[in-house]
Amino acid sequence: MTTPHTDADPQDRIHRSPAGIVGGVLLLAIVGWLGIDALVTGDGRTPWLALAGMILVVPVIVAFTLRPAVYANQDRLRIRNPFRIVVLPWGEIATLRSGYSNEVLTTAGAKFQLWAIPVSLRARKKAARREARATAEAGRTGDAQRGGRPGAFGRSAGFGLGGGTVQGGSTRAESDQIMADLRELLEDQGRAESAQGEITVRWAYEVIAPVVAGAVLLAILLATG
Repeated sequence: MTTPHTDADPQDRIHRSPAGIVGGVLLLAIVGWLGIDALVTGDGRTPWLALAGMILVVPVIVAFTLRPAVYANQDRLRIRNPFRIVVLPWGEIATLRSGYSNEVLTTAGAKFQLWAIPVSLRARKKAARREARATAEAGRTGDAQRGGRPGAFGRSAGFGLGGGTVQGGSTRAESDQIMADLRELLEDQGRAESAQGEITVRWAYEVIAPVVAGAVLLAILLATG
């Protein structure tokens, strides 16, 4: 979920959802195909309805799939959600919480969801199975080493299925690992002088304006039809 970034601050670590990006591109392709077809081949009010629908739908798709991102550096956490941009100095963050969604809780009690780091229950289950296999393999390795004999199927212990997980690598789901990294950064930088300041919230009018315009145009067309 981490992608390279070319903004002014090269120290930012950027986290985005690859699945969200892929889904957004596919949805935009479908909407573009259907919308352009209606604009070109439609008659009567159809092209206008298609245009209004595209003006409404395209920004919404972009807002919920391509736009979300989380930027983290030594001083602050910047959250780009569908309709808001929130900048939180580490000193103003109380904790980062993971449940059915990943959230930031501030010292003032405010809560902000991390849209760019979605929770995958399926990934958590897979990670739990990997951890269980790693634990079992570690136990077999220890027993074989104490007994001075090879592992199952005549192979040396530690080189069977799951051995790589024992030797290294995280058994957490990717989103949980990202949240753990952010918590570590919060613990390290929460009291730093450069990580203090005020929380700023800005509405994404560049997304909201076309959505409202499309909705108004669509409502007018439907009302006058």
